[in-house]
Amino acid sequence: MTQTPAPDNLTDRSLSEWPRSSGVLLHPTSLPGPYGTGELGQEARQWVDWLQQAGQTYWQILPLGPTGHGNSPYQTLGAFAGNPLMVSLGELLEWGLLTAEDLQGAPHHPERVDFDAQTVWRSELLWTAYRRFQAGEGQVDAGEFVAYKAAQAGWLDNYALFRALKEVHGGAAWFQWPAEYRRRDQAALTRFQQENFGVVEHIRFIQFLFEKQWQALRAYAGERGVQIVGDLPIFVALDSSDVWAHQDLFALDEQGSPEVQAGVPPDYFAEEGQLWGNPLYRWDRMQAQGFDWWVARFARSRELYDLIRVDHFRGFEAYWEVPYPAENAMGGHWVPAPGRELLAEVRRRLGDLPIIAEDLGVITPEVEELRDEFELPGMVVLQFAFSDEDFWNSPFYPANIVRNRVVYTGTHDNDTTLGWWRTATELERHHFRSFTSSDPTEDEVTWRMLGIAWHSRAHVAIAPLQDLLNLGTDARMNVPGSATGHWGWRTEAAALTPELAARLRELTEESGRLAGRAQAAD
Repeated sequence: MTQTPAPDNLTDRSLSEWPRSSGVLLHPTSLPGPYGTGELGQEARQWVDWLQQAGQTYWQILPLGPTGHGNSPYQTLGAFAGNPLMVSLGELLEWGLLTAEDLQGAPHHPERVDFDAQTVWRSELLWTAYRRFQAGEGQVDAGEFVAYKAAQAGWLDNYALFRALKEVHGGAAWFQWPAEYRRRDQAALTRFQQENFGVVEHIRFIQFLFEKQWQALRAYAGERGVQIVGDLPIFVALDSSDVWAHQDLFALDEQGSPEVQAGVPPDYFAEEGQLWGNPLYRWDRMQAQGFDWWVARFARSRELYDLIRVDHFRGFEAYWEVPYPAENAMGGHWVPAPGRELLAEVRRRLGDLPIIAEDLGVITPEVEELRDEFELPGMVVLQFAFSDEDFWNSPFYPANIVRNRVVYTGTHDNDTTLGWWRTATELERHHFRSFTSSDPTEDEVTWRMLGIAWHSRAHVAIAPLQDLLNLGTDARMNVPGSATGHWGWRTEAAALTPELAARLRELTEESGRLAGRAQAAD
């Protein structure tokens, strides 16, 4: 099979200069595979092969970090770390760190991830792999592990210590630990590391395995002309290594509880707004330190991804501050943030980064000015277009979409297009029928929406895999404002057919988005 070369030096140019292109949104945990959740091994490479066959340039994912309560990838235990559930057990078998006998009895959940069962089962297997590595078994180079620890020490040491302390304290949040650990007494932490060296080192080793597999997968994708669009959430979880290690940078009281918390006002998704619960930054202290923490975070994202989608970009201009505690987000107010100074410092120290600004929600002219000043592409979600009374003048109206945008049929927060259509208002259906000059059936509506996205002027068009498969609400990834029961959807290998790839490739070619080709939409 002829490989499509990766576009040259895309990350050094603004989006408006890139070739017209397209991609698919699918989180790695949603990949098929025999061990209960998607992994970074063989099935991920087969997915990349399918994207190449379909003529796609981008594979967009959600944040890769280790998830905590609720299993949300936007509430992780470490913003710089990888999710141990994604470590490929099949590759550990190939490397001699696991045996076929070890892998018997895998929790079998082909349609949805059982995160609790996976965590228990895989934790034991990763301990087994570490013990074999320590015993000199397997094919993993010990020197490579040493080099990894040195290169990533800036975040890895705190993360490993945090996870070890959490494990020893029965999973309790850091602000519930004894004061000597909660307040990071250095003598106590040194003593803990000495007494629990194996636990701490085992956590470092898991991150090393994740990094080794992820970078191999990313290289495999790049060789096939597929680039990774990663996701950088603007806020981090309260119970995370990031907050524990940098308490002075967050609005916390002496006990580690938030003084205020993050959220968003009422919007399309939630009538009472969304109460996220993340601690808010002490921006004055971050700025006084030259935004070092943020620069490190963007640098880490650049190591992991080809493009970076910044979630809740508008929070760099102003964020919704909610009292703590609160029952909902309606009592919040907007507080200015030094986004202009932050982005300027990131650019000064790291150069231009290929950032996509997630500019959905309550967007003011000031947010648009910040986005445009740094020439960042914004986002358009087509599902939002058809609910606007003033449909023809909406910025989401397909004919009004400008080039420097990434257009989506829907995101991880939306219902699938078929699910949206089934619950659409009569106004939405009327606008959709008027724009498409058709009265589509349920078998037709999703691909009509895909056609609108792919034929738009936006330089990049992306759709969730669920839409390509024309799936309903049961395949929805998340419902904003609802804390549990989401993120678990998985596809099956049998769904990724050559026929589906050919259909998507045909749409991609006729819309001028075939990988590596630059055609105007006009």
